[in-house]
Amino acid sequence: MRITQGCFSYLPDLTDEQISAQVEYCLSRGWAVGLEYTDDPHPRNTYWDMWGHPMFDLNDPKGAMMELDDCRKAHGDSYIRINAFDSSRGFETVMMSFIVNRPKEEPKLHMIRTDARSRSQNYSWDVVRR
Repeated sequence: MRITQGCFSYLPDLTDEQISAQVEYCLSRGWAVGLEYTDDPHPRNTYWDMWGHPMFDLNDPKGAMMELDDCRKAHGDSYIRINAFDSSRGFETVMMSFIVNRPKEEPKLHMIRTDARSRSQNYSWDVVRR
């Protein structure tokens, strides 16, 4: 099962050239770029580990690509995503987020449906690892 979170997640994996083009787009809009990684891709896990600091004064996508390379070396079998933040309103707003690295074998999410009172149903998720 392919985890689909953020922009471009239904497309084939982006190449480094395509990632660089997206980072360049983010920088052209004045957005700061940051990298995050995790081993837990659960949809409710919104707290991924941050790699380094957000790159607020970055002008060239090569800086973000160098950080991405370093993150891949350290966490190559994890999910890595790039977030773009807009601070023009005085607070950070995520404008774009997309996965740029996946583990070789992605864990599968198993949905559990439980029938509750009054014909309602509750859903929970369980991560199945091999």
